[in-house]
Amino acid sequence: MLEEAGEVLENMLKASCLPLGFIVFLPAVLLLVAPPLPAADAAHEFTVYRMQQYDLQGQPYGTRNAVLNTEARTVDADVLSRRCVLMRLADFSFEQYQKALRQSAGAVVIILPRAVAAVPQDVVRRFVEIEPEMLAMETIVPVYFAVEDEALLSIYEQTQAASASQGSASAAEGVCRGGSVEEAGHEATLPTTAEGLSPSTRGLHVVAQTSRPAPGAPAARVPSCRPTSHVLLHTATANGFQMVTSGVQSKAVSDWLITSVEGRLTGLGGEDLPTIVIVAHYDAFGVAPWLSLGADSNGSGVSVLLELARLFSRLYTYKRTHAAYNLLFFASGGGKFNYQGTKRWLEDNLDHTDSSLLQDNVAFVLCLDTVGRGSSLHLHVSRPPREGTLQHAFLRELETVAAHQFPEVRFSMVHKKVNLADELLAWEHERFAIRRLPAFTLSHLESHRHGQRSSIMDVRSRVDSKTLTRNTRIIAEALTRVIYNLTEKGTPPDMPVFTEQMQVQQEQLDSVMDWLTNQPRAAQLLDKGGTFLSTLEHFLSRYLKDVRQHHAKADRRDPEFVFYDQLKQVMNAYRVKPAIFDLLLAVCIGAYLGMAYTAVQHFDLLYKTVQRLLVKAKTQ
Repeated sequence: MLEEAGEVLENMLKASCLPLGFIVFLPAVLLLVAPPLPAADAAHEFTVYRMQQYDLQGQPYGTRNAVLNTEARTVDADVLSRRCVLMRLADFSFEQYQKALRQSAGAVVIILPRAVAAVPQDVVRRFVEIEPEMLAMETIVPVYFAVEDEALLSIYEQTQAASASQGSASAAEGVCRGGSVEEAGHEATLPTTAEGLSPSTRGLHVVAQTSRPAPGAPAARVPSCRPTSHVLLHTATANGFQMVTSGVQSKAVSDWLITSVEGRLTGLGGEDLPTIVIVAHYDAFGVAPWLSLGADSNGSGVSVLLELARLFSRLYTYKRTHAAYNLLFFASGGGKFNYQGTKRWLEDNLDHTDSSLLQDNVAFVLCLDTVGRGSSLHLHVSRPPREGTLQHAFLRELETVAAHQFPEVRFSMVHKKVNLADELLAWEHERFAIRRLPAFTLSHLESHRHGQRSSIMDVRSRVDSKTLTRNTRIIAEALTRVIYNLTEKGTPPDMPVFTEQMQVQQEQLDSVMDWLTNQPRAAQLLDKGGTFLSTLEHFLSRYLKDVRQHHAKADRRDPEFVFYDQLKQVMNAYRVKPAIFDLLLAVCIGAYLGMAYTAVQHFDLLYKTVQRLLVKAKTQ
């Protein structure tokens, strides 16, 4: 039988029977000549930044998973279960995020623009409001952020087209069962025109539009399902992407240290001199640690602290201007985690040592937080200062300087009691107020609930250099008038102290801000031996004495804070076909093999048919 088949094939080739030859050899030829996909099109590698994961006071926050290996979809798809949902920042909303979580998505990847500074302000405000809500809810779904590039945008657009075609296929399936367009449940989502649709979905659109009934008329029934086959074929042959992360499951980081840096300027005179403490936390916070630059919160506060250290170090250099006040500068760590660095620093200085400036005569503690924007300044206090105290004198001098030298600035005092029942403190001065130290926080924000204090949108462009310089001058002038008692000595309120050689340097503030916002400053990323802390210590050492680091480590048995790793990973997007494509390919292969098997089993009939065709061809 096989010998006869071979003889027939040989005769067919000699007679140039092309149609049957194509049927036999076409699959092999296609496999041989089909060009492979370029490596750049077949797979794309990009960096992703995972959402926050930490425990604070025993309460878990953020995402609890870091492993991803699933197919990509956009939020437009009907089914998101066990899929990696891609979202763009411009279209992102909390409702879409909740939809992905409710449907048990395999992961969520939010694509950010290259230049956050160019994002429209309404988009920024919306996302700043969403960030706290995202962190307030614990989720097992891995949530990642990625910075867009051309390849990633192409992946998103192709995935969006595939998701839309699948939704169209579902709508067409409902229509082709004999129901009306309204019964299919997708009439409200169909576009009003065919413009912008892919060729494979325009036919479905036309059918849906022509079959839409007039108001009050019975729903028309669709007589033909031909466009459905086009949509289903497009769905089966469309390209998909498998998203895979290279990392492993996240685990808790043991023995992590939160580092703070302190330095001092010793006053001239006796041993029992009053001490003014100037504090600013240096760490940043946002929904993703590796994207938390913290320009205004609290890079601006650290910049002002360093500039004040520079100015007063020059005043304390000369005996004529060496004041009778100790100045203690403290750049605290863990500020975004309930001020853990400040808490441990106070415990060590007040409970575990007998020689500390905090145990002696503390005049007041000035905390600096978000002072780089706005046309107002607010002094947040837990208890209004009493008249006759140094803290009341400082409040009065702030009002005087703002009113006479910077009338465009609106200054006010905001009173809020410390609520020990709250899980998180509102401002850093509350850590000092709990230990009965007179303290307040200066900020351009009127409320501690402002989302700008904890957002990845807080980038360098959010800080205005002139405003930061102006606020630094106000603080420096008010401090100087208190320390040197200038008001009682008759110095006019509109006379500036820092002029010419001693003026506040905007270039210095800008350079410090550029350095601070050139790197993420999340507390989980700043190791005690890292370059950031060593550089900060070097900055303070240029102006202050006795500069040293202070470390806070979580308790092993009952840790107040726990950090986790795998916050930055590499994600690979592999081009794949949908699962239905495998089924379609299996059907085609089965049909081809069935045809070959039938031809062999009924070779006599095939042979006679071919002979008749050859004879007929020769006679013609």
